[in-house]
Amino acid sequence: MMSNSGNILWRPDKEFIQSSNLFAYQQWLEKEPGLSFDGYDELWKWSVDHIADFWESLWKYFGIISHSDYDSVLAPGNMPGLSWFDGASINYAEHIFRNKTDEYPALYYRSESSETIAVSWKELEEKVAALRAHLIGLGVKKGDCVAGYIPNTPEAIVSFLAVNSIGAIWSCCSPDFGSDTVLDRFSQIEPKVLIATDSYQYSGKHISRSDEVSKIAAGIVSLQQVIFLGDPSELKIGIEVTTWTNVISQPAEPLSFESVDFNHPIWVLYSSGTTGKPKAITHSHGGVLLEHLKYMYFHNDVKPGENFFWFTTTGWMMWNFLQASMLAGGVPVLFDGSPGYPDLNVLWKYAAELPIHHFGTSAPYLTACMKRGLEPGNNYDLSNLRSIGSTGAPLPPDAFDWVYNSVSDNVWLCSMSGGTDVCTAFVGGVPYNPVIRGRIQGRALGCSLLAYDDDGSEIIDSLGEMVITRPMPSMPIFFWGDTDHDRYKSSYFEKFPGKWCHGDWIKLFEDGSLIIQGRSDATLNRKGIRIGTAEIYSVLNKIDGIKDSLIVNLEREGGNDFMPLFVVLHDEAKLKLIEARIKEDLFTHCSPRHVPDEVIPVPDIPYTLSGKKMEVPVKKALMGMDLSKSINKDACRNPEAMNHFIELSKILTN
Repeated sequence: MMSNSGNILWRPDKEFIQSSNLFAYQQWLEKEPGLSFDGYDELWKWSVDHIADFWESLWKYFGIISHSDYDSVLAPGNMPGLSWFDGASINYAEHIFRNKTDEYPALYYRSESSETIAVSWKELEEKVAALRAHLIGLGVKKGDCVAGYIPNTPEAIVSFLAVNSIGAIWSCCSPDFGSDTVLDRFSQIEPKVLIATDSYQYSGKHISRSDEVSKIAAGIVSLQQVIFLGDPSELKIGIEVTTWTNVISQPAEPLSFESVDFNHPIWVLYSSGTTGKPKAITHSHGGVLLEHLKYMYFHNDVKPGENFFWFTTTGWMMWNFLQASMLAGGVPVLFDGSPGYPDLNVLWKYAAELPIHHFGTSAPYLTACMKRGLEPGNNYDLSNLRSIGSTGAPLPPDAFDWVYNSVSDNVWLCSMSGGTDVCTAFVGGVPYNPVIRGRIQGRALGCSLLAYDDDGSEIIDSLGEMVITRPMPSMPIFFWGDTDHDRYKSSYFEKFPGKWCHGDWIKLFEDGSLIIQGRSDATLNRKGIRIGTAEIYSVLNKIDGIKDSLIVNLEREGGNDFMPLFVVLHDEAKLKLIEARIKEDLFTHCSPRHVPDEVIPVPDIPYTLSGKKMEVPVKKALMGMDLSKSINKDACRNPEAMNHFIELSKILTN
């Protein structure tokens, strides 16, 4: 293991540690349960060795509002299928509104075409109450689904909070998703109401979505009404349409909250769709509440009144995670548009002007700023910036250097990694620990994360599978429609029975720091957004001239990636025409992120004996990995097809 001494870029001083929320919690543990720990490692070990005691301590520490007592913290049994705090009845939104104040706004918003807007708690509460009343008037009740097709605007937060206050279930897609991609998701959950925008903006362009909304609404038979942010005459649908303005302008009773069971669904997020339709991942009110309080307080160290920004769309779980800043009394900062318009300085300028205290973004964005030679620390006053969060892809060591050389030498760089699966981070910031070049600081409290080799043995200082060995309350309660939990079990618990296998390559070090080196499964992690290959194949199958196809995404140094699409063509001479059609159709029916970087003709696509495309072996081959332990040629229907990819790897890895 390399020495850390020459690689430490930042170290918290005594004042930083002792003023942290984590330190306050540790002091409380010493006073209340009488538990004392020497440093973060001991605290983390207690949190995973005594999981019921740990999560119950959070219940007490954060003063969870429950309208009934719980019978037990954790039901006996093994993963998956465990239930938490049985008997407790709570509401996520109620915990947000207990922090309302006149001292600072509820949230800030800016877009490419507007200046910063502050939304007061009074305005937020009134709009949430009005939308809540309207939904109840439509018959929306506890357990019903409401879907959103809206950008990262205040209306999105109002919608989520109103739906949540009823005990209904929220689900959202970003308007840059095409109608087919959205229908693959929303048709599974049968929402009663769709809240939709007429347009969104990106890179200076105003992009209409009225046609897409019409297609989506027409494709969801359960819809009773569309609440439209736009002119309803633009929609060509046969169901009732009302406007957002009409809904929120109606008088309403004071905001109240419907309590639900701790394990009641809060929202539905979606997997990439690698093995068919996207999995409708359903989380619980209570599990998300406790997890978000834990991470936002202890691992992001958000304080009341601090401005918390994360560049995200509503189609990424980080938008859901952004709501958690309000649980800690923080102020979510929204931005709608491109992070590179009119140039890459736009977000840094926003951070200086507001100011932003916690700045969250993706690793590719930080890498892009580095490559452009930006020096935001010299050009803007970022003295109020306390932390920089990075996720979506591994953050390369050079980008660590750039942050400390060109942004601030005194900022806390919190590289983190988690997923849609749990709507949080498994690993990330630790306010007690130094920031080591190229590494994530540590494992989150309550997350029993280990690295396993292929035999299921724990390993240190060596690349292995990321495995979670003990339950976390924000693990999904189920996949929507997966009545026998077969998809749930096969997604996480098939490789190591009884233990969650996440699909990331990870290297853990003795000091608790770690490195994540990309996905170990076939999911395409594209600029922080997980994309399923099935979504792409469904579009390609409609294009004449393509016999077969296979797509992978290759993580590269510097936080970049390269996503080639391999096609078997009926007539290779028509490649240029077909390539143009491929890119146009994927852009239109899915999103810009679904468009491959290059279309490469190949003679054949390798398949398993059971008829599955061998995406993971192809990816490993193209990354130059040793395939002797990864491919059983006896299990390959056409092993000669792999030879072409092995030869191609010699070109792509040079």
